[in-house]
Amino acid sequence: MRQFAKPALALVDSMRDAAAADPMRAIAFGGAPGSNSHQAAMQFAPDALPLPCFSFEDALDAVENGRAGCAMIPIENSQHGRVADIHFLLPESGLAIVAEHFMPITHALMALGEGPFEAAYSHPQALGQSRRFLYERGITGMSYADTAGAAAFVKESGDPAIAALAPPLAADLYGLNIIENAVEDAHDNTTRFVVLAKEARDPQNLAGTAAMTTFIFEVKNIPAALYKALGCFATNGVNMTKLESYQKGASFAATTFFADIEGAPGDLRVDTALEELAFQTNEVRLLGSYAQARKRG
Repeated sequence: MRQFAKPALALVDSMRDAAAADPMRAIAFGGAPGSNSHQAAMQFAPDALPLPCFSFEDALDAVENGRAGCAMIPIENSQHGRVADIHFLLPESGLAIVAEHFMPITHALMALGEGPFEAAYSHPQALGQSRRFLYERGITGMSYADTAGAAAFVKESGDPAIAALAPPLAADLYGLNIIENAVEDAHDNTTRFVVLAKEARDPQNLAGTAAMTTFIFEVKNIPAALYKALGCFATNGVNMTKLESYQKGASFAATTFFADIEGAPGDLRVDTALEELAFQTNEVRLLGSYAQARKRG
């Protein structure tokens, strides 16, 4: 069921009404009010109007349909890796990455009762980031669309035997008791978010700043295809900071890669590397160039 639990609806409706009055100031995010994405959006753009959407896909659609000027989407976590499906959603959205934001992530176990608890509901990323905590307490992790939405769901259920893993703010918003704070297994837990908009940033405006470029490419189904592709960056002195593979379709004949490099088009080294990459691959598609929010290395 693609709708928020009742305890979240009043906040959601209020935020949606404000965003509808000034959509270009709106920043869409996936999740209920109080989610990590909500907090990241407000850190990144304190004067923006938060627009809660049930899913990441809905947040991207809000930008595409003109209901928001941009969207804040988590892309990877230092502890649990890439956010599921994001590599498919970003290229398919037709939007461009225009900025990035890093945010430390902390989760709290919250509930109506005091425990013990049969299950804890949360987004799969939060469950993965707190796997050891849940295992040691015999709590079953149950997937929910987002962290704060899980807190609203627990409140709506009225069941004292279930809990939620969510940001501490969600306990205040939805009237739950915090049973334990900082339940993530690694306390340097950090998520990287990207900001997406309809119009890409002009790489020329990034001249003289530390920049990143994100793109996807599909290798040819030949021996040493990836080796040849990566050589384009090695020989031109371009640092690649991220490389992840995924499959499109069921043929399994050629692999698509999602990559980040330091630099942006307009830099001769980057231009040469991307030109050589186009020759070595079936497809290259730029997803955006933007200023680094954090120095790599």
